[in-house]
Amino acid sequence: MQAITPELRQWIQSQLAAGHSVATLRASMHAAGWRDDATDMALAELERGAPAEPPPRRTEMPEPRLDGDPLYLDAGDRRVQVMQTLAQPRVVVFGQLLSHEECDGLIEAARARLARSLTVETKTGGEAVNADRTSDGMFFQRGESELVSRIEARIARLLNWPVERGEGLQILRYSPGAQYRPHYDYFDPGEPGTPTILRRGGQRVGTLVMYLQEPERGGATTFPDVGLAVAPVRGSGVFFSYDRPHPSTKTLHGGAPVEAGEKWVATKWLREGEFK
Repeated sequence: MQAITPELRQWIQSQLAAGHSVATLRASMHAAGWRDDATDMALAELERGAPAEPPPRRTEMPEPRLDGDPLYLDAGDRRVQVMQTLAQPRVVVFGQLLSHEECDGLIEAARARLARSLTVETKTGGEAVNADRTSDGMFFQRGESELVSRIEARIARLLNWPVERGEGLQILRYSPGAQYRPHYDYFDPGEPGTPTILRRGGQRVGTLVMYLQEPERGGATTFPDVGLAVAPVRGSGVFFSYDRPHPSTKTLHGGAPVEAGEKWVATKWLREGEFK
């Protein structure tokens, strides 16, 4: 029998941690010349602790039209800058997405309705206060006002995703010290409350964070898996998508602590189906 070395065990663990399935590892080991008995023994040691095989990738996804590497995109009523793109994770940073007047309008309409931000609770299907999220926030209903409708139509055209497949805009205020620790926006398929959440429109497949007010210091949107930090510049936004609810998308992200001033953002989450 071929020897099962510590190096092989370490390689298997790293591949599992990266999101590869046991079936994929088995095929790779066979292709590399490992015999069935050695492969089965090596995988059997670790298979019990292996993550579930990731779901298949979605083929229909929100995505701006970036063929030809354009500097600007037509978002209907506004020309939006393409500031930065990243393939894995899929990230696009937009400039001039919102006007200063639109930023002010959203802040003023939201201010009186702010409350401690909640997070979706996948264990129950409800919402709860989360110590990892220390902002204040509120939701606009989809199409609640002319301003909200105009921005939602712009987002739909920019990302090629229907308005009805988006959740209502969420407005968040981060005061000094407030943050949102790294997390994923998709709903964990392994949690008992997820089926209840998915009945409202299916999985989340994309996120657009728009910056309404800059803090004096801090408050970047961070992607720890790839070492990316997006500065919260007023009127700009960062879009990222996730074609499966799995860490292999590398969409772990967070809001770094605000060090001085206040940061206001508007977040639009996109669903695979109509959000009701």
